[in-house]
Amino acid sequence: MSDKPQANAYWAANIRIVTWCLVIWAIVPFGFGILLEPVMPGFAFWVAQQGSILVFLAIIFFYAWRMNALDREHGVDEQ
Repeated sequence: MSDKPQANAYWAANIRIVTWCLVIWAIVPFGFGILLEPVMPGFAFWVAQQGSILVFLAIIFFYAWRMNALDREHGVDEQ
């Protein structure tokens, strides 16, 4: 039972990372694509279409990097 607080801390950190990644993923295509449209029509379309793909790829690499670090912190990394 001593592992339960450690496991809860690990999953809480994991959920926090996933939540922030999803928030960023939602803000870029919808937020920037809609909010930037009146100011910069061409750029807003590009962000909504192509930029969101680039941001999604960056989120994937960030998530992999951060989860590897989190695994090492909690002693569940692959060795």
